[in-house]
Amino acid sequence: MLSQELSAYFGTLWVPEYARYYLNHLSRPYLPEDVLKMARGQLQWEAVWEKYARHLLVCDTNLLVHKIWMEHKYGICDLWIEDQLRQSHNELYLLCDTDLPWEDDPQREHPEDRILLFEKYRVALESMKVRFAVIHGRGSARLDCAIKVSRAMLSG
Repeated sequence: MLSQELSAYFGTLWVPEYARYYLNHLSRPYLPEDVLKMARGQLQWEAVWEKYARHLLVCDTNLLVHKIWMEHKYGICDLWIEDQLRQSHNELYLLCDTDLPWEDDPQREHPEDRILLFEKYRVALESMKVRFAVIHGRGSARLDCAIKVSRAMLSG
């Protein structure tokens, strides 16, 4: 939802989460090789949307999510994902805080690990030495935070 709202605010396109599409069409539990297929699909979608985006492309997710997802669930990460992540040119990462209540969703896992996963993302972003900001707040305050941070970091 935040990605859609940000893209509307900035007048550009957003790339949905390919994993949702993939998992909605999968009739069995997913495996590590499926996470790799989802990562490849995400990059393909980004390449297509990027051609039509104006000055900015908002992505709901990226390969960092796939990396941490594989490591958390399976204790491994495919080298292709790690290599592609190192080559990424994302200008800004918005890391959503855990200050919203958990919403059950058939594709969400590990509600008990939210803080642990948040910390894994934070540490990974710091080690990647990329620009990122933590987004917090509820309702319109969350969107306002994301807009304020995005405007400041993308203009500076």
